[in-house]
Amino acid sequence: MQLSLLSAAAVLAPEVSALLRFSCSQLVTERLDPLVDPGKAPSQHVHQIVGGNAFKPEMTGDVPSQASCTTCEFADDFSNYWTAVLYFRARNGTFKRVPQMPNQGFEAADGGITIYYTPSYNGQKVTAFQPGFRMIVGNPTYRTREQASRYRQLTYTCLDQPGTRTGETVEMPNRPCNYGIMANIRFPTCWDGKTLDPPDHSSHVAYPESGTFESGGPCPASHPVKIPQLFYEVIWDTRQFNDRSIWPEDGSQPFVWSYGDKTGYGNHGDYVFGWKGDALQVAMDTDCYITCPQLRRQSFQTGNQCKVPRVINEDIDGWLTELPGGIPVTGSPTKREEAWEA
Repeated sequence: MQLSLLSAAAVLAPEVSALLRFSCSQLVTERLDPLVDPGKAPSQHVHQIVGGNAFKPEMTGDVPSQASCTTCEFADDFSNYWTAVLYFRARNGTFKRVPQMPNQGFEAADGGITIYYTPSYNGQKVTAFQPGFRMIVGNPTYRTREQASRYRQLTYTCLDQPGTRTGETVEMPNRPCNYGIMANIRFPTCWDGKTLDPPDHSSHVAYPESGTFESGGPCPASHPVKIPQLFYEVIWDTRQFNDRSIWPEDGSQPFVWSYGDKTGYGNHGDYVFGWKGDALQVAMDTDCYITCPQLRRQSFQTGNQCKVPRVINEDIDGWLTELPGGIPVTGSPTKREEAWEA
């Protein structure tokens, strides 16, 4: 397994000499969102969550001290990472949740998310996230390319094989993908240095003033502190839905996010920091690459056993006549002439 993991990482980031890349198995999937809808059960739309078992409708206080297990490979990472859930909409208008599948090199994991923390691309050090730090990237209300361009590098990869890492698009892929659809979620890498969690959960972070984190672009004066690049890869196993005869008759792609987005432009991700002690800063300072002897690890099997029970009693897995919560589907369909030609 280790050889395939290292090989995959080399393909993903050949210019990087330091990064953490690890798997976090599924913790729970349901309509909860302690950032946007704290205390509400249910929240607006379905999310899939990984990480520590302190996750609940409202999260306050010190996260690591409230968790007793984590689904992540690094045993001191009790953070929570989550995204929306993808659904297939059949020709008759019904919906079916698309299952997740583990990434290449993490086949023993229970679905989940592949997490990256990249400390530097040019030798500059970063400041690890602090206790109480939280952030959101992307906006679920966006339905146009122009809106989506406000957030850099929230993309999709149509996987022709497990190792495909080219051809990223900002909209949902419009052709059958042989090995599923991967959502790529890259967070901003500059921090104002003082705010842990503003009301909008995003104004305290920013993208580089010019260029990108990868190119060593400088941070803006308003957000001078460089933080690690946090990056999610989520693979949706769309293979059972690749038969175009069950796709919409107009040739548009059939996948819809749980918040009703069929364009893909509303792609977004949420993060609650929960590393124990200074473990993450140690990893960032020692330029760990994939494996990190300074950090405690646990097996996939141990991580797979960490779960929290669902709070909301509703069907999110069967064939549904509407998205959970009654969320309407919005966005312009992809026309046949723009779709993949068989």
